[in-house]
Amino acid sequence: MFFGKSTVVAAIAALTFATAAPSLEKKDQNSGTATYYAAGLGACGWTNSGSDYVVAVNSAQYDGSKCGSKLWVWNPATSTIAFPTVADECPSCNSGDLDMSEGLFGHLTNNNFDLGVFEMQWGYL
Repeated sequence: MFFGKSTVVAAIAALTFATAAPSLEKKDQNSGTATYYAAGLGACGWTNSGSDYVVAVNSAQYDGSKCGSKLWVWNPATSTIAFPTVADECPSCNSGDLDMSEGLFGHLTNNNFDLGVFEMQWGYL
């Protein structure tokens, strides 16, 4: 089977990015605990569903001007990364923590909801 040059380049670029996920470290990198919640009407003013990749940022780090911003979230235990949108505030979370939609939490834990929580790293793109 023959693959075009652009297909091969795109595949290599995707693989390189996927394996380089931890190198997304930036000076505003955060570490904390991830939990999940039933997404709905959030502090940012719009409604999300559980399948949307959205987060509620802890109150200490929540900034309404960041609503709609993209984050990177890395679960080192599963070597999985995702790029959710800030949609809500989590008043019960500690600094560094994120509360995630069920779809996002499932993606980052290989659908292991029995964990309930996991340690992760995150930052703004």
